[in-house]
Amino acid sequence: MAFEKIVLFDGKNLDGWTKRNGEPAEWPIGEDGAMTVGHGDIVSKETYKDAHIHVEFWLPNMPEESGQGKANSGVYVHGVYEVQVLDSYGIENPESWDCSGIYQQYKPLTNANLPAETWQTYDIYFVAPKYNEAGEVIEDGRMTVIFNGICVHNNIVLYRNTPGGIKDGRHAEGPLLLQDHGNRVRFRNVWIEKLN
Repeated sequence: MAFEKIVLFDGKNLDGWTKRNGEPAEWPIGEDGAMTVGHGDIVSKETYKDAHIHVEFWLPNMPEESGQGKANSGVYVHGVYEVQVLDSYGIENPESWDCSGIYQQYKPLTNANLPAETWQTYDIYFVAPKYNEAGEVIEDGRMTVIFNGICVHNNIVLYRNTPGGIKDGRHAEGPLLLQDHGNRVRFRNVWIEKLN
């Protein structure tokens, strides 16, 4: 069975994205077809349940910074579960707030970060939480993250949201959010396959 690939950003425009408040997204797009973080978080108009999410990102070299100040951004699955984007290259034992960590919940299994100013890739396989007719969670969401071809999270259970998302609670369907944390991280080739 083939799943349809839905392109969220093709390098030409941000028609498929808004700001958090619903106004048009304003991240600048370069001649190379990459968008640069700026003017607030952006949220996809497209929503999904279970999905394969593909995101490519480029981190600026910020040698004068450290920790959360070093090329910080985030990919929020369903708008509520943050997969951290950060320059964590060379960190031997990454924490949940390092690159590819599920922020404040799960450390990556290994550090797959490439050096800054290199294009890097997330392939995220997400199973949305399931609800009964009374609106109660009967199955928590789960996530597998492949970072630069290396599995850094294997079918982890998402018991709660991470900080900074777009809504309270967990939902059966949601958008993708890309975070503006004040650093000029770049994104390209963002797409999803709906798996449900």
